[in-house]
Amino acid sequence: MVESVNETVEATHGKTTIAPDVLLTIARLSALGTPGVVRTSPLPGGADRIFKRGVEDGVHIAVRDQAVLVDLYLVLELGRNLREVSRGIQSAVRRAIEEMVGMDVVAVNVHVENIGDPEQEAQ
Repeated sequence: MVESVNETVEATHGKTTIAPDVLLTIARLSALGTPGVVRTSPLPGGADRIFKRGVEDGVHIAVRDQAVLVDLYLVLELGRNLREVSRGIQSAVRRAIEEMVGMDVVAVNVHVENIGDPEQEAQ
């Protein structure tokens, strides 16, 4: 879910507008690409989340003053060190957003919603 409309990055020859869904996609794919992540988990909440973007992707993005705050709701792999996996996720998501979009990342919060076995998830 994104709490901002469009963010604009000024350039010397014009401007580039970044759609909020781009930030959602970068965060989601970066998290899923981290070893130890099984899948995303839908955002917790009630009926008010039906019309919000990203709720099923397990990603909530807030943009304030050209800085990004990310909340990820994930299922991590059984038997992994959850702290190490979480730190890897935070690093990967922060790096991807900063390098791809050029925006500062205030925080990447990882919410472990469950643990699972990737082999059982594939079935």
